[in-house]
Amino acid sequence: MKTALFIGLGIFGIIYVVIWVSYILRSKTKVEKPGLLDLGIGAVTNFFDALGIGSFATTTALFRAFRVVPDEKIPGTLNAGDTLPGVLEAFIYIAVVEVDMITLTLMIAASVVGAWIGAGVVSRWPRRKIQIGMGVALLVTAVFGFLGQFHLAPGGGDLLGLDGSKLMLAVAANLVLGALMTLGIGLFGPCMMIMYLLGMNPRAVFPIMMGSVAFLGPVASIPFIRAGSYDLKAALGLTLGGLPAILAAAYIVKSLPLEAIRWLVIAVVIYTAAMMLRAAFPGRAEPKPELQGVADVRGAGW
Repeated sequence: MKTALFIGLGIFGIIYVVIWVSYILRSKTKVEKPGLLDLGIGAVTNFFDALGIGSFATTTALFRAFRVVPDEKIPGTLNAGDTLPGVLEAFIYIAVVEVDMITLTLMIAASVVGAWIGAGVVSRWPRRKIQIGMGVALLVTAVFGFLGQFHLAPGGGDLLGLDGSKLMLAVAANLVLGALMTLGIGLFGPCMMIMYLLGMNPRAVFPIMMGSVAFLGPVASIPFIRAGSYDLKAALGLTLGGLPAILAAAYIVKSLPLEAIRWLVIAVVIYTAAMMLRAAFPGRAEPKPELQGVADVRGAGW
């Protein structure tokens, strides 16, 4: 069954590349090469993604901090750019980590169905709705981070697989998480907490998370690419910067102060969520043009 997953993963990856390249070639807009900032964001965020920290929240924060991608194009850019790095992660973790293959396969299938449902809706949402959705999603991610840091959620058990009602619950949860991926909320944190609650071995959760993201990536990304609802330059930066960074994280890095890094990620996530929601709900509307002069006079002391 593992061999079949590898074959399926390879097919998904190849199909995604072919479709993405075909849309790029058919595009009438000029294709810009990713700059050092684009590549750097892809490298840094995917490096930590391979360590299980996740990349969507941190990438969103960097996109907004450096004004790389408009808010309404962030979900599509995240999904399109991180798909191939996700495929590489899945190959590595499924190969080296032991996990029940039935549990893994069903969890992956559920995430793909969720992404297919979600991408068809989110890729057509207007800017304000995406800002609200991503702001709330990032706050949810921060909550999961706090739970983990303060050990308020179980740390997992010894199970390498699930069955019965536990498996049904996990599959249903992963379907929802697959749909939320299209909003820009990472699957790693929520999936990890759910599997811990059900008694899964923490190490065995990694191939489930990585495999889910890898298989749902092409399904979630293609509607955004087809609709042009993403930033090509930034997405290429995530892909080209992310692939070598994942190899570095998987084969070179042995230890990092992950506790401090996770706190930094939580702080960045909360700040970014606040900025998203502030942009979606401004304090007051801009004055109408015909009233602008009146507003100026009142502001001067009238």
